[in-house]
Amino acid sequence: MALLIHLLACAFGLGSWVAVNGLWVELPLIVNTLPEGWELPSYLTVIIQLANLGPLLVTLMHKLCPGRLKEKVVIYSILSIGIVSCVLLAFFWDKTTIVAGASRSTAFFIITFFLSLVDCTSSVTFLPFMMQLPAKYVTTYFIGEGLSGFIPAVVALAQGVGIAKCVNSSEGNHTSGDMWSIHTVYLPPNFSTEVFFFFLALMMCVSLAAFIALNRLPRTYELSTENLVPDTVASVSSGLDNPGAETDGKGVKCQAEGEAQSKLLQARSKHSVYQMTFIYFLVVWANAATNGLLPSVQTYSCMPYGNLAYHLSAALSSVANPLACTIAMFFQKRSLVFLGALTVLGTGFGSYNMAMAAMSPCPLLQGSAVGETIIVLSWLFFTGTLTYVKVMVGVILRDRSHIALVWCGAASQMGSLVGSVTMFPLVNVYQLFKSGDFCNTKCPL
Repeated sequence: MALLIHLLACAFGLGSWVAVNGLWVELPLIVNTLPEGWELPSYLTVIIQLANLGPLLVTLMHKLCPGRLKEKVVIYSILSIGIVSCVLLAFFWDKTTIVAGASRSTAFFIITFFLSLVDCTSSVTFLPFMMQLPAKYVTTYFIGEGLSGFIPAVVALAQGVGIAKCVNSSEGNHTSGDMWSIHTVYLPPNFSTEVFFFFLALMMCVSLAAFIALNRLPRTYELSTENLVPDTVASVSSGLDNPGAETDGKGVKCQAEGEAQSKLLQARSKHSVYQMTFIYFLVVWANAATNGLLPSVQTYSCMPYGNLAYHLSAALSSVANPLACTIAMFFQKRSLVFLGALTVLGTGFGSYNMAMAAMSPCPLLQGSAVGETIIVLSWLFFTGTLTYVKVMVGVILRDRSHIALVWCGAASQMGSLVGSVTMFPLVNVYQLFKSGDFCNTKCPL
């Protein structure tokens, strides 16, 4: 029975962020079709921030009408909406309409908003449901949540990307002479975008089936409520399990709780006001960079090197996120000097990515294997280093107090919002970043 519950908890966690993660890794194929082109990621960052309306409404319901909100009903609803949205996306993702005299991906944006609403709301509904189970199953749930980013990235790598080639085509007639022009043609991937979206729908179905099974299983196991809530809330912000959360014997439990309280008091007193300010600055900056500033211009930094470079940077960045969380589980370095240095290092990689975006469509080492390798690795290390910083900051604040975690969540959302809102006008209004064509862009040697 325990193994079955572990599998169901993991499968349930798959539905948490699989849709949004899937959209990001599929962008290298989508941007070549939709009219927004390279501007598309900047729209997605804003749409995802708007979708935080869902968690806000759930939080307000808990505050204003405590006990009235049925979390199981909400989970059934959002998982069903996620499945329907993924299916609709497979059919309508490339349908456009004319808005203000320009062709826009209206269907894609609307469906993306509902998928983002599902994933954002899962953060405040899935975990309270998991609190009904012993702490060891909550850890398994977080493994599934990590796989919600890892699996779509692996599938995207298997899907491949349409390699671009330059084709000559003629215009005019034979009597007046043919006019030859070069245009870009993308070879098809191993399977279509529609198939990928159906795969996302299948993963959402697996999550829904796991949730139904968890509700119907006989509650013969012991429900641990003593340390589950604080440990679980800590895990949400840190992305890590709480070592020693489950012990055998009441005496061992009491001793563990006493040690935990002692460590908690030490943690509360060891950081000064300036150190706490620095910690929250790390939270704001890391989330602004990884969730708003850089994702908005990933196309501009990668596409000049080709579709393959963009495809690999998007997929491997999604892999780097759960990988960094896993590393943080076994290598916990809480030194603020170390985290500050790691933030500077990650910011350095991000600065290189931003510089290449600003130089688009003619970045450094364009057209060379070295340039492609550097931009892919830069995105990989940018995501990995700052993700590790976010996780370790969450661990530090977890040991301080519950209210510190609340402020950590608020700082994370503020950073993400500021980052995405800042970049949107720079990309779409002022057009500081220039797109290009793989075959027709002439760059100086």
